[in-house]
Amino acid sequence: MLNLPNTITLSRILLVIIFTIALTADGVTVSASRAPMDAVEYAGFFSALSIGSCVALWAFIIGAISDFFDGYLARKYNLVTNFGKLIDPLADKILVCAAFVYLSAVGMCPFWVTIIILFREFLVTGLRQLAVEQGKVMAADRSGKWKTAVQLTYCISCLVHLCYAGNLPEPLRSLSIGEGGYWLREISLWLSLALTLWSGLNYCIKSRDFLKN
Repeated sequence: MLNLPNTITLSRILLVIIFTIALTADGVTVSASRAPMDAVEYAGFFSALSIGSCVALWAFIIGAISDFFDGYLARKYNLVTNFGKLIDPLADKILVCAAFVYLSAVGMCPFWVTIIILFREFLVTGLRQLAVEQGKVMAADRSGKWKTAVQLTYCISCLVHLCYAGNLPEPLRSLSIGEGGYWLREISLWLSLALTLWSGLNYCIKSRDFLKN
């Protein structure tokens, strides 16, 4: 049961703990004067960085990347297990929900969007539990995977802004992830909301049979 893909999945839950703890470590900064000499050209990139925010950002990014590798390894080496089918989407939910709650708390995401996302995740988790009780496993479908990918994109773009603010070097500045139009954040936010609603409806349709019992 505890094979390599499942171990990677469980490590993602540990990264959530690191992520949430790091977000409380405010006030510790790295000044431009402490940047490496060979980074003088990008000194602004190193100025006034919150170490807590940076640790949270990279813990989240590593967690997001691990979401790809555990599924890839499980399929490639035929290590797919019922435990993995259940714990993998659960780890994704914990990571994404933690980020959305924090982003709403700091005013970067509307609270009602976070509430809808949390409701969808609790709903799908409940449907999966009902399926397990009837001897079935509801693995994440394609719409759910796209939903997670877009949500991770939104969360990372917000965390990059919180970590580096206006000190982004090119080409990140031109992408408006930091200062500017925030187009990546806006598109990924509303697209993730649409996919959240669609995938939630899709799970409800798939669970019609065992809900009748």
